Amino acid sequence: MESAKNWLQRNLKGDPILWAIVLLFSFISIAVVYSATGTLAYKKMDGNTEHFLFKHSSLIFVGLGFMWLAHRIDYRYYSRLALYALLVSVPLLLFTYLMGSNINEASRWLTIPVINQTFQPSDLAKLALISHLASMLSRRQQHLDDFWTTLFPVMLWVGIICGLIALTNASTSSLLFVTCLLLMFIGRVPLKQMLVMVLIGVTVGGTALASGQRWKTVKSRLESFSDPTKKTPFQLEHSYIAIATGGVAGKGPGKSTERNILPHPYSDFIYAIIIEEYGLIGGGVVLFLYLAFLYRGLKTVMNSYGAFGGLLSAGLSFSLVLQALVNMGVAVGLGPITGLPLPLLSMGGTSLIFTGISIGIILAVSRGEREIRPMTGEPDDTARIPSQRTAYA
Repeated sequence: MESAKNWLQRNLKGDPILWAIVLLFSFISIAVVYSATGTLAYKKMDGNTEHFLFKHSSLIFVGLGFMWLAHRIDYRYYSRLALYALLVSVPLLLFTYLMGSNINEASRWLTIPVINQTFQPSDLAKLALISHLASMLSRRQQHLDDFWTTLFPVMLWVGIICGLIALTNASTSSLLFVTCLLLMFIGRVPLKQMLVMVLIGVTVGGTALASGQRWKTVKSRLESFSDPTKKTPFQLEHSYIAIATGGVAGKGPGKSTERNILPHPYSDFIYAIIIEEYGLIGGGVVLFLYLAFLYRGLKTVMNSYGAFGGLLSAGLSFSLVLQALVNMGVAVGLGPITGLPLPLLSMGGTSLIFTGISIGIILAVSRGEREIRPMTGEPDDTARIPSQRTAYA
């Protein structure tokens, strides 16, 4: 028993509570996706109801593997890699928009040759933008009032990436933009500059949305949500039925009936299936786990020694949890339908890998390593934000 404990301490570094939350999410995801895909697998896989179970489980373990690798790397290296990832993301997003696989009237996917696995470049772009934004803000903490040398590069990258994503995916673009605003707020960017950022975001995002592929869909979903006289969309109606019939304790694992009717019950509306099978208790536990994840991520911010680690952890934590809150809000009717999956729980492909990398980076920051100035190699004791350890001394 002691040897196993030593092995865990040696190989699973960082916040142990965060590790426990992620592993618990993984077990829940395997159980719920298995239930939600049972009928689909039976119909499409000639009765092999375990097909998606094995596929999803393998991707979960691959994601955990990438998370483990990412948490072993000194997080300071991500500051250097972020810019290169952004430079790769821009042509990938353009290529995907022009020549990507069109699914549900949106070109968001590229198919990786040989393994025949779809890949969303927006997943890479989100991770790269948040990392690079954290790097830029941390290196310019003493010059935040200088618009052209400090904030213009920030706004330029945010506008380019969010604009390109908005061409095919308005909800992901909007959520990423809000995350960037939160990161700028934590990074002490003046309110006046943030208002300029909002104006740029609305202008660029609106133009990209109007000229892209999703304007009609976004308009229709907003009208359906804001106009009470319109008929409730089909998927939302059955999400309500799943939640209402689940009650307090739920029907029990594997006993969902709406999984046979709801479109994408294993991704977009998996939260409705969770409540149907595990009740409001199960739904509350999932919500609590996401809030606990956010709390541990922000605790990492307070305990980090420099601005880059704190901003990086905050940005990635907010990105994952905000997406989760939006997905759950849609399922219960608190927002228009978005098509965003529930991170850590929905069935996915390469998105599970990028989620794993994001969490691995948060765990790397939680190891509490001191930052090094990229040029001098000296400890960075000056580039700190108020929410860091010095503010709580």
